[in-house]
Amino acid sequence: MSAFEPVLTRIVGIENSHTLSVYEGQGGYQALRRGFQLDPDTVIEHVKNSNLRGRGGAGFPTGVKWGFLPSQEQSPGPRYLVCNADESEPGTFKDRVILRHNPHLLIEGCLLSCWALRANHCFIFIRGEYASEAKIVERAIAEAREAGYLGRNVLGSGFDIEVTVHRSGGAYICGEETALLECLEGKRGYPRIRPPFPAVVGLYGRPTVINNVETLACVPSIIERGGEWFTSLGPENNTGPKLYAVSGHVERPGTYELPMGIPLAELIEEHCGGIWRGRKLKAVMPGGSSTPVLTAEEALAVNMDYDSLAKAGSMFGSAAVIVMDETVDMVQVAFNLIRFYHHESCGQCTPCREGCGWLEKIMKRYTEGRGSAGDAALVLDICDNIAFKTICPLGDAARMPLEALITKYRAEFDARIAPSTFAGGGGGR
Repeated sequence: MSAFEPVLTRIVGIENSHTLSVYEGQGGYQALRRGFQLDPDTVIEHVKNSNLRGRGGAGFPTGVKWGFLPSQEQSPGPRYLVCNADESEPGTFKDRVILRHNPHLLIEGCLLSCWALRANHCFIFIRGEYASEAKIVERAIAEAREAGYLGRNVLGSGFDIEVTVHRSGGAYICGEETALLECLEGKRGYPRIRPPFPAVVGLYGRPTVINNVETLACVPSIIERGGEWFTSLGPENNTGPKLYAVSGHVERPGTYELPMGIPLAELIEEHCGGIWRGRKLKAVMPGGSSTPVLTAEEALAVNMDYDSLAKAGSMFGSAAVIVMDETVDMVQVAFNLIRFYHHESCGQCTPCREGCGWLEKIMKRYTEGRGSAGDAALVLDICDNIAFKTICPLGDAARMPLEALITKYRAEFDARIAPSTFAGGGGGR
């Protein structure tokens, strides 16, 4: 692991790393110059060959996603690239490092992607709470424009590119790509029914590609070093450098850039200094608050990639690793999570709107020691009635961690059952 060379965080830690002068001094925007010498379709092929998978959580192959965009002949007129910087899931803060310390890397990735997609306008949709990061990105865009990297006739290529920063109102649901598009258009952030998909009918009804910050930030290194280099990092189908946002009970929480597929035990013990204060590991949410929890035994035996975590019954998600030690009350964890998801539900779909509300009420009863004998079964039944029955994945993001928590740590929930409910059966809504 010592031989690994950081890519996304290579200049993080250098004074004024967010400025154009520092970025250019470290080789910045050379990939853009190289990309403009290639046919746009060739750039897409390089991204396909790298097997770059989306870093926002779904893990869909980026080059394949780009290929869904109809040709100019099929759909003449404008097309758009949207950078999803609405990083709002609890435990996730990896994109903030790029936005704050290396914004020009993101901008270069956006420009290269616009060239490949033949899109003349990119919108960076940034989390409303990231006020300082939004200002940093806006200043970086102004620097790039003055240097001729964006605007009209970029680097003499004859290609025009505009980049616009749009700040979210702070709603978690707007991280869902179609709700994000609705918000960009000035509407309420309701997810859209699909099909049609954004690649065909996206922003302003035009073909649109939506990618995560980290995904776009990987593009310059792919153009600069080639797809084979990218695939050399990590196991098959899970390749490239990856940002891991580690929080919770570790000695050194933070954002770590490492290859895809490293053992979770190595991430915790070697890079994060082990469990806080020498305590024992109890559980890990490996991909953010929406991913099913892993027990200590499961966590210490799994690798950090899409396929390995799927086999372990969880998800890689955004690689937001939430570590919990032996002192953590899993009932309180479940209540905190469902309270968040109930609050952030847009209310468009009945299973999510009503189900999250019911689940919060039940979890609140548990925290107060007023659980009923039938509550665990009721929780699983409500989760089943939410599963895959909503327009967007927020309902599943709410129910998946609860299902895992109440299944794997059932004794902690049973200990909160009021004795009087056993005689009467309990379990009412």
